[in-house]
Amino acid sequence: MDPGTKALAGIIAQMAALLLSATRGTGAEEACDGPLVSNLQPSSFRSSSQLSSSHGPGFAKLNRREGAGGWSPLDSDRYQWLEVDLGRRTRLTGVATQGRYGSSDWLTAYALMFSDTGHNWKQYRQEDSIGSFPGNSNADSVVQYKLQQTVVARFLRLVPLDWNPNGRIGVRLETYGCAYNSDVIGLDGSGSLLYRCGSWPRPRNRQSISLKFKALRNAGTLLHAEGRPGHGLTLELERGRLRLLLRSGRGVSSEHLVTLGSLLDDQHWHHVTVEHLNTHLNLSVDKNTLQLHIPTPLSHWGFEQGSQSPGVSSKNFLGCLEGLQYNELKLLELLQQSSHQVTVSGNITFSCVEPVLVAVTFSSPRSFLQLPGTWTSTSGGLTVELQFRTWNREGLLLTFDLAQQGGVLWMYLSDARLRLQIHKAGRPLVELVTGSSLSDGQWHSVELRSRSGRVTVSVDKEEGASAQTGPSLPVATGSHFFFGGCPTEESGWRCTNPFNVFQGCVRLLTLDGKPVDLIAVQQRLLGSYSHLQIDMCGIIDRCSPSHCEHGGRCTQSWRNFNCNCSNSGYGGATCHSSVYEATCEAYKHKGNTSGFYYIDVDGSGPIRPQLIYCNMTEETTWMVVHHNNTELTRVRPAAGVTQLTAHFDYSSEEEQLAAIISQSEHCEQELSYHCRKSRLLNTPEGSPFSWWLGGPGAGRVQTYWGGALPGSQQCGCGLQESCLDPTHYCNCDADRTEWANDSGLLTHKQTLPLRSLVLGDVQRPGSEAAYRVGPLRCHGDKNFWNAAFFDKETSYLHFPTFHAELSADVSFLFKTTASSAVFLENLGIKDFIRIELSSSTVVLFSFDVGNGPLEVRVEADAPLNDGRWHSVRAERNVKEASLRVDELPVATRDAPTDGHIHLQLNSQLFIGGTASRQKGFRGCIRSLQLNGVTLDLEERAKITPGVRPGCPGHCSSYGALCQNQGRCVERSSGFSCDCGLSAYTGAFCHRELSASFGPATSLRYAFGDPSGRSRDSPASAEAPGAENVSLSFRTEQSPAPLLRVSSSSGGSLVLLVNKQDKLEVRYRLDGSREADVLRSRVKNLANGQLHTLSVSRVGDAVSVQIDQNSRENFTLTSDGEFNSLKWLVLGRVSESEELDPDDARVASRGFTGCLSVVQFNSISPLKAALLHPDAGPVAVAGPLVRSACGAASAAADPRAAENTHHLADQSGSVNSGQPLVNSVRSDSALIGGVIAAVIFVTVTCSAIVARCLYRRKETYRGQEVKAAKPEDSPDFPISGQGDSLNIPSESTKEYYI
Repeated sequence: MDPGTKALAGIIAQMAALLLSATRGTGAEEACDGPLVSNLQPSSFRSSSQLSSSHGPGFAKLNRREGAGGWSPLDSDRYQWLEVDLGRRTRLTGVATQGRYGSSDWLTAYALMFSDTGHNWKQYRQEDSIGSFPGNSNADSVVQYKLQQTVVARFLRLVPLDWNPNGRIGVRLETYGCAYNSDVIGLDGSGSLLYRCGSWPRPRNRQSISLKFKALRNAGTLLHAEGRPGHGLTLELERGRLRLLLRSGRGVSSEHLVTLGSLLDDQHWHHVTVEHLNTHLNLSVDKNTLQLHIPTPLSHWGFEQGSQSPGVSSKNFLGCLEGLQYNELKLLELLQQSSHQVTVSGNITFSCVEPVLVAVTFSSPRSFLQLPGTWTSTSGGLTVELQFRTWNREGLLLTFDLAQQGGVLWMYLSDARLRLQIHKAGRPLVELVTGSSLSDGQWHSVELRSRSGRVTVSVDKEEGASAQTGPSLPVATGSHFFFGGCPTEESGWRCTNPFNVFQGCVRLLTLDGKPVDLIAVQQRLLGSYSHLQIDMCGIIDRCSPSHCEHGGRCTQSWRNFNCNCSNSGYGGATCHSSVYEATCEAYKHKGNTSGFYYIDVDGSGPIRPQLIYCNMTEETTWMVVHHNNTELTRVRPAAGVTQLTAHFDYSSEEEQLAAIISQSEHCEQELSYHCRKSRLLNTPEGSPFSWWLGGPGAGRVQTYWGGALPGSQQCGCGLQESCLDPTHYCNCDADRTEWANDSGLLTHKQTLPLRSLVLGDVQRPGSEAAYRVGPLRCHGDKNFWNAAFFDKETSYLHFPTFHAELSADVSFLFKTTASSAVFLENLGIKDFIRIELSSSTVVLFSFDVGNGPLEVRVEADAPLNDGRWHSVRAERNVKEASLRVDELPVATRDAPTDGHIHLQLNSQLFIGGTASRQKGFRGCIRSLQLNGVTLDLEERAKITPGVRPGCPGHCSSYGALCQNQGRCVERSSGFSCDCGLSAYTGAFCHRELSASFGPATSLRYAFGDPSGRSRDSPASAEAPGAENVSLSFRTEQSPAPLLRVSSSSGGSLVLLVNKQDKLEVRYRLDGSREADVLRSRVKNLANGQLHTLSVSRVGDAVSVQIDQNSRENFTLTSDGEFNSLKWLVLGRVSESEELDPDDARVASRGFTGCLSVVQFNSISPLKAALLHPDAGPVAVAGPLVRSACGAASAAADPRAAENTHHLADQSGSVNSGQPLVNSVRSDSALIGGVIAAVIFVTVTCSAIVARCLYRRKETYRGQEVKAAKPEDSPDFPISGQGDSLNIPSESTKEYYI
């Protein structure tokens, strides 16, 4: 047994202060379904009223015909009740009802109440918080229900809720259960129970303590256990909730681990269990359980009697405890047997005596309580006292008329504070405010006092607010007090309420010191009321347990709850659905470009969103996960140290990493080792000098290197048989004095990511080495493109039952040409869930959780059966159901406030059809996820007739993402953009290609190449006698040549900026004729700004457009064809060209500036030169520097302004699909560039100074890590190549060993 297990065993076993009780009752293993009512005497029955003596409550026994054949009250309304006294506390397991014999009187719905004392009733609620039971459909049949949760009580009360509309209330009743026996003690707040083990017990793997308690106040220590020195466990009530505290040493305050339960001070029994297994601790309160892990600092336990526990509540528990069980030991039995192991301190009784506190519940917007004003004293003063609890921040507590004409007093809650207003003739005379946070569900006391012309109101017996009113505050003769609200106008009562009604509980109501008899009110002997529940407090905590997921914060009112999902990364009514995409692939197919994005790998699952860099620059989309050191890190020997260990901490958590690797088709990580006299793996037969740990968790030892196979103890050169020394399997194992390296990619997902690196041969004199571990890179989203094609309406896929009782979300994409079909269906006995295309424009989401079918529909403006991909997302939770189709507005439907909430399904899940094989789906379904889990449609389709894996035809939906003449190309999983016809590059042909030219730069493209094009540029497809030229440029030179095209026949096309900073187009279609010179009217083209130019010719018609200016049209003197093209030149034209004198003067100057996205017909010469400089058609002379000078902003590096944004930084819409980190905006680029330059110079100077100071240090610690660059050594030939992304990471490091 580990130390943690022994420790907690010590805590539970060596209890030094034990104030708890638990019971499992008797008969738990026996049948507990015997009838309980049939043998009771008539005196055991009571009722609110009876129609006649023959309709009395004593005749309400199942299947009996005595009297009138059952009980019927005098009036048939919801204020009637039938009560049964079972004589003692009994375990109740079932109930059955029947109508009144031989009549048309029966119940169709009723509620059950339970009590130990005949007061303070508690309503029974089923698993779904349903407080009612369906009744009968006739007078004779018996309807029986088994209680989902057994109840222990002495008194049972049945409250009719609805009955046969053609009859009246009538019922016969039976309850089922068995006897219940348990030991009970009462604690008055000064007593306690102490249990000591006689000897140190033998450690057990499993320990448990269980108890039941009934609390009479909301705070107090329930249990405190002491173990070995200074270690303790405490359970205490705090504001009606149970707190678990652990203490891990002497003099250390207890650490609060968790809080569970709510409203535990309601004077009803609550069950608590503490279970310990190994290092895990389970805490259960009633039906709610939390699982905890005992932290490592609390795992070393000792034993000391009588130690105190700092930080624990000083209040003792006030209330009753029932049965106390530690493992199999019943401690209260030991107490009754006067065992020396159990001792008592203070007053303890072997019974549970509790005060009778009659509460009244204002449950409806129409609730009110009216009391006569004759309560007031004759002294002219007034005192009103009461206690209330509520979740509502607003509500009227009390109002009454004053003696003065037109005077009225209101005492009400506003913004969770107590306010008092006195008005006369519509004018405010007094306004007082006191208290705060009064909507917290706790009991709060209020006192209103008026004496001697002064009115005072206070809350919780603290100093309140007061004001002088002049005369005292008497109640007018014949006036009334109204609590909670006002009657309707039809009642004739004078009562006005300009505020919200009060919804909550009130008790201990006194008027001038005289308690109000609320039972007399219930019997209509005093005052009047409507929609009240008397002798019970029906408050419910809708936030315990909370239905808000993923850390959403729950707030509530009397009737509802709300979830605040701010900064959680999730949305919806219960914070269930992620607002982020699951992969970079999904972001890409929304048209986004490279950048940092929040990725939620399991959607609505438990894994949190993570910030990931999405590299979309290639056809393949990469997810890049960095760690703390991706730089080339140098190692040098130091005395006394034989090994270097480097650990790598990733930006993603463990479960996030595992999910990324699992759902990707391919993952890789670069691992390189540069060495000089530093061996790496030795030989496959020998012990390796170095190794690394990789894979899930802390990782497993791996003895192979990048480029080799797992377990081979080889490097990549060994696998390729190309190592420097054929007798070894790594270049570094040759142990040479020259620099060598072993580098490669780790591609086996089971061994990724790399966690730690251990280098062993670094201590010898002359040994030098450096290593680099690149970021984890993954691509290939197995979920996003997982699809199935249903080619028959009778075909379908089936999967196991969809288990989503409280929250269910379904998302998928579909395309079809059918006008109606079922996408998904899952059935239960009565419940179901279904998503279907009900017509060509309507998607319907329907389900039933027991409240009747509910439908949510979205209607599109255009048909959805257009053969294109459409997205569907449906969600159902305890608050609402929602449906979204594509980017259309979300449709929602609210769930019933107190209805059934559990979706109970038991059949197979059908995809693309139904169990009846009707309305089957014909088309494609893709990326189907249920609660964040992707269903593998392709694997199931491989073995299902009528369904094929995969689905072609993505360009119809995504082709528009290919920009700038890019062509969409279908792939088996997705699509790609062919940028061959475009001057742009990138995943969507969206990235411009720009280069900086100098006076000597010349780029020549030869049309005479056999292929006639570069690898990215197909041959011209333009019609004869037509050309199209487009480019962007930036220059301050004039004149400046932009582009020249020449033909073998002497023809030419020249674009240049002339001396007037205007564009000239010189066309010579026939070498024997003079050139046509076309001059644009647009000025200032040499102003250093970016200008976009397009020139097109058809026959003799030429059109020119510059930037956003109007298109200019010209006419040439001839309309011949521009044939036999020879050269296209950008920049300086060589002297070998035969040029006219005017052209020669301009061409000889060359071009200084920036050219971007140059395209002549289908030829992209600049793109060919930058991407394929060694290709045949392209020749470059002089400096040609690729840059971002052609971008709309002048920023040289658009990522220079990258920043990492956290969840808390987000504002506005978080589902915009935009990268959190991307290029700077154009309107701030210039300022940003200046600031960046100043910062760069400052940082550089600081770094140089710091470097000089650093080099002056002569002493180093033996194992201290120092920052250095490999280039510091003149004989170190490897430069530190970090990842291509400019992402903050540790600088290159140097280890002195």
